[in-house]
Amino acid sequence: MNPLLKWSLIIMAVLVALGLAAFGGFSYYASESASNPAYFEEEIVAFEKMDAERFPAPGQVVFVGSSSIRFWDTLAEDMAPLPTVRRGYGGAHMEHVLHNLDRVVINYAPRAVVVFVGGNDIGSGKSAEHVIDNYQLFVDRLRAALPESDIWILSMKPSKARWALWDEMLKVNDGMRRIADADPAIHWVDTGGTLLDAEGQPDDVYIFDGLHLNEEGYRRWTAYLRPVLHAAYPDLLPSP
Repeated sequence: MNPLLKWSLIIMAVLVALGLAAFGGFSYYASESASNPAYFEEEIVAFEKMDAERFPAPGQVVFVGSSSIRFWDTLAEDMAPLPTVRRGYGGAHMEHVLHNLDRVVINYAPRAVVVFVGGNDIGSGKSAEHVIDNYQLFVDRLRAALPESDIWILSMKPSKARWALWDEMLKVNDGMRRIADADPAIHWVDTGGTLLDAEGQPDDVYIFDGLHLNEEGYRRWTAYLRPVLHAAYPDLLPSP
């Protein structure tokens, strides 16, 4: 066999093996995280260590949810001068958010809570009805613990990687709207709609994985959400 061809085949075999290993690892991670509400305990403990050094002042706007919140590194700057607390972690599902609600949301006594979660739930095979039921539980627990706090629900994200699941995510959006319509302190905002192109397809607002937002994606979220929150909470902004 030609030596060059031999080495090419070896390299291809190694790459295939690495790809299969990576896929297997991701599948295990997704399965474990989906079925274990305490899966992200290490990240929650890390938040608590940060809080022990400097606990967030009450009355801020808490952003909680999955990796789209976790990777929003410019959130404080993008929402400024509105005071915010960012508590996104891992590939969270709503079960994880519910499990950790007391520790990384309720204990901050926020003026408002902004939540983005649900894509990982649908991606793992959970039904829209299951996600909607968990959103209702999320709202019920927050309203019971923080009756004066507002809730802002960000719509599902139409990512390229999960476009085949978009119909199911639209059902989640419908459920979110119904929850918001039942309470004037709950708001559903269609941030996901800003990520579609003129033909209604996922726009070029994602990094290489087709799942997580790039700089343009976060710019669009900011352009939509920042003025809405600023208008809702003028008393949290510095006097002109």
